[in-house]
Amino acid sequence: MIGLWCLPFLFAQGNGHLTVGTIQKVSGKRNDAVEVKIPVTIEAGFHVNSDKPSEDYLIPLKVKWTDTGALQGGELVYPKPASLDMTGESKPLSVFEGSFDIVARFKVGPTAQAGPGSAAGKLSYQACNAKMCFPPKTIDITVPYSVK
Repeated sequence: MIGLWCLPFLFAQGNGHLTVGTIQKVSGKRNDAVEVKIPVTIEAGFHVNSDKPSEDYLIPLKVKWTDTGALQGGELVYPKPASLDMTGESKPLSVFEGSFDIVARFKVGPTAQAGPGSAAGKLSYQACNAKMCFPPKTIDITVPYSVK
């Protein structure tokens, strides 16, 4: 039986210290370029490695598209990372902290059917604080769209 004192611990482990906010619906005609912001918030006191970590062994924050539907491409633009000096590291870490947007750029396919749809992807990351890094996590993301 789990005591009530364990509930906050279980919740904290489950949230992964990173959340993805509501992704706004994009719309466009066939062959239009569309852009969507993926809002990300990292809990205060935590960081994640940037999309281009300073060491090969570090796990990057990364979005990978699994199904883009009528959208093509999905080029990602990550924000400028912060530089974080950590004890024991030979050079500063390239990290993201706080709240930021990842921008995804798509093109509406030339033969896309008019109407609603969604693109699906996965955002993977590893959250760390000043003392330790937590197990890597993956969050499903969905970009709603409408073809005019």
